[in-house]
Amino acid sequence: MDNNLIRKGERLDDLNLGGLKLLQDPNQFCFGVDAVLLADFAAGAIKKDAAVMDMCSGNGIIAVLLTHKSSAKHITALEIQEGAASLAERSVRLNDLCSKVTVVNNDLKNAAEIFGKSIFDNVVCNPPYKQFGGGLINENSASAAARHEIFCTLEDVIRVSSELLAPGGKLSMIHRPERLADIIILMKKYKIEPKRLRFVHPSSGKTAAMILIEGAYCGRPWLKLEPPLYIYKENGHEYTDEINSIYERGR
Repeated sequence: MDNNLIRKGERLDDLNLGGLKLLQDPNQFCFGVDAVLLADFAAGAIKKDAAVMDMCSGNGIIAVLLTHKSSAKHITALEIQEGAASLAERSVRLNDLCSKVTVVNNDLKNAAEIFGKSIFDNVVCNPPYKQFGGGLINENSASAAARHEIFCTLEDVIRVSSELLAPGGKLSMIHRPERLADIIILMKKYKIEPKRLRFVHPSSGKTAAMILIEGAYCGRPWLKLEPPLYIYKENGHEYTDEINSIYERGR
């Protein structure tokens, strides 16, 4: 391991998945359970030797996880913030994944010009959840951009995904339940047909806090509502067996 890749104030977290590690800066936005759930959900739609775009990649957590959870041939991690992209690029090197992951520091709105159209089999995105102006904005610009639609909107994400995906290609996202109507309307607008939907609940009896959704570009209308995913058991502090399985605990 090249310790010169770790800078002052950063930490190296063991993901406990196939020996993978991830650089994080506590002063920036650190990944949460949503990234792990999305990587697991998206992996089910990624075929062998697929070309994958991880959009709004942040510190690269989803791209790194997908090298373990999927059989993708190559993953492009696209991130607009220079600091986050640097973390992602150095995590890729620390994990010796340079042949499988390429980090690009650029605006997703330029993606079709940079990479070309209809060239990805899958797009995976954990986008900012909150519309700009909705709620208090963190003074830390990196954290604010991760949570609020400052650099891109939900429509930008879905429009650009439709440009990048080959016909039949899949877009996988995690978002908030209150944006579900917007997501479906925008997917339909840009010819991405919703195919799978799963509600994520803190525990049984609690209102859903997140949704996982997959759409197929130029796909036929047909939506499967999957069983709800519960993060904690009814006692509220122990992870469910499914969450432990997703994190591969006990292996």
